[in-house]
Amino acid sequence: MMKQHSLIRLCIIDDIRSVVEMIARKPPWEEFHIEVIGTALDGEEGIQLVKEMKPDIVLTDIRMPKKDGLAMTQEILEYSPSTKIVILSAYTDFSYTRQAIRLGAFDFIKKPFSIDEIVQVVLKAKSAYLEDRQKQSQVMELKQNMFTSLPVLQQEYLSLLVHHHTNSSAAYLRWQSLGITLKPRFFNLFIVEMDRFMGKYKDQPAREVELIRFSLRNILEETIKGFTQGIVFSEALNRFVCLFNCEDMKVAEQIAGACQKNMYQFTHSTISIGIGMCVTSIDELPNSYETALNALEYHFYANGVNSYRSDDEKTFWSYTESTEQELLFALRSGHQEKCRLILEQIFNDILQLDPLPKPQHVENICYELSSKICRVMSEQFSQDRVKRLEEKWNAVKRSGLVSFQILRETVKEICLEACSWIEEERSDESTKLIYQAKEFICSNLHKNLTLDICSKQFNISPGYFSNLFKKVLNITFQQFVMHQRMEKAKEMLINDYQVQEIAQELGYEHRRYFSEVFKKHTNMTPSEFKLYSTGRVTQPIEQ
Repeated sequence: MMKQHSLIRLCIIDDIRSVVEMIARKPPWEEFHIEVIGTALDGEEGIQLVKEMKPDIVLTDIRMPKKDGLAMTQEILEYSPSTKIVILSAYTDFSYTRQAIRLGAFDFIKKPFSIDEIVQVVLKAKSAYLEDRQKQSQVMELKQNMFTSLPVLQQEYLSLLVHHHTNSSAAYLRWQSLGITLKPRFFNLFIVEMDRFMGKYKDQPAREVELIRFSLRNILEETIKGFTQGIVFSEALNRFVCLFNCEDMKVAEQIAGACQKNMYQFTHSTISIGIGMCVTSIDELPNSYETALNALEYHFYANGVNSYRSDDEKTFWSYTESTEQELLFALRSGHQEKCRLILEQIFNDILQLDPLPKPQHVENICYELSSKICRVMSEQFSQDRVKRLEEKWNAVKRSGLVSFQILRETVKEICLEACSWIEEERSDESTKLIYQAKEFICSNLHKNLTLDICSKQFNISPGYFSNLFKKVLNITFQQFVMHQRMEKAKEMLINDYQVQEIAQELGYEHRRYFSEVFKKHTNMTPSEFKLYSTGRVTQPIEQ
């Protein structure tokens, strides 16, 4: 085991001497149990330093003479894969930094940086390095404990017993010959499935996966030992069967709960457990296994501990026809929030059922909902586009990761995307309408342009027209009309129209009222603007 306060060895490589000296000398490295064991000013010197001093952490600039940070990263990690490399890079070097991260660099820090930032990233690298070293130590310990694991013959025989009925007397003879320590009467078993195990460890070497599984099984064995005699054996890469002496379901649930708690405490991994029925003799073990398998199905709703359910505890449920009609009406209207609320109610109603429906029943309901949503969309959109929605459901089915949460989110995603298509299509129509209104206003500035008059022109309510106008043009209807009139007035003044003519052209009954409005919006009277715009005065007139 490593010493708690052993020094972490740090090398600094940068072609600017002042940067190297600042990083090496200013931080109180000794307080963090870090020792600067060497520095270098170019890439080749840096590689030689690393090979000689074997540092735990290397701080290096991405751009270096003779050998850059990319080449250094690759060569260092080939030579010492456990070394943590932190890249120092400018913003313009980010593409190189990203390549260094792909090659295996631990982290990067952008220039210019502060001493505190340097210290923090080095401490982060130190923590990762110590964690890796601890894992290596644990792997070595696991390798030493492999010899005490359950013999292969015991596992094979117990697996045979839980899957196939046999004669109790004959089975007990074999039981004794294999040295199985369980008492031959009063059993229960539960099936443990490691959540997301396949995705988490699929890229690990086989040997590493074997050691991880050994560790997980050891936690289960030690936990069960605290309650009763038990044996744990593998059934699949991500699944274990725990067989133990027990004749009380409450005790079995207590043991399963302790296994779940300890697994998370020691590995931060979550597990799902299906508990079977208590049985009396060896020949009844398949009955316990089948009921455990049935219970395990219910981790579909939530990861955790589930006990078996008898056949008469079946729930058949579906949403009502009126709920379906309400959902499809909201869908056709493109009403996302309404659709979301209806779907939430459907799924919340399922979770309120006791007992919960069979997972396959819920899956069928979700398939039915998705199919009907797609069918409604096919009324308005091309089949190729609707297939995009159908593919979302098919992708979930292909993944094999089917849970209540995943199905619920998939149906919601399909429905809300469908709503967005309708909303987008309507939004395009709304935008066209507002731009038509804009042209109408600009062509009729001489008229009495009120919100009511313009909204009636386009057969929509004044309130909706006002909100839509502001949303599309980012200006209120009244502000737009006034702006256009004032711009038109400026143009006519420049073209030497008389103020009275302009007022009449823009729909103002009185010349004086027009002049007051113009001054309010331009801080100049029409006459003053005319003088300024024609160059007769060179500065705006002081107000």
